[in-house]
Amino acid sequence: MIKIIYGPKGTGKTKILIDEANSKVPVAKGHLIFLSNTKRYMYDLHRDIRFIDTQDFQIAGEEALIGFVKGVIAANNDNEYLFIDGAARIAGKDIKDMAAFYYMLDKISEQNGLTIYVTCSCAKEELPDFVAKYL
Repeated sequence: MIKIIYGPKGTGKTKILIDEANSKVPVAKGHLIFLSNTKRYMYDLHRDIRFIDTQDFQIAGEEALIGFVKGVIAANNDNEYLFIDGAARIAGKDIKDMAAFYYMLDKISEQNGLTIYVTCSCAKEELPDFVAKYL
């Protein structure tokens, strides 16, 4: 299952994502993973959440990002939640050009029983159909 947190830049999407991740710690039976392209919020997350700064891995493009996500998931067999703060920003693409990424993310979610949260920096009416279906 994919869940989208959307809104224009500066509306608090990352804070919502962090709060959501922290709220899952007491109820999660598997691993929680948080991907971001900055270490800025690293200390706001509960210590049981695996934090990964994607800048350490020079990810370029949506294919590289989906490959990275697959690699992170493959590291453990009991992942339960994945939080991605700004997938378009990490991939260096506009959200409207990331249909393949969301298609693959949906497949990964289904195959692994993973709940995935993604932040998108745009207004609701600007979300492409392939993203809006996850609202």
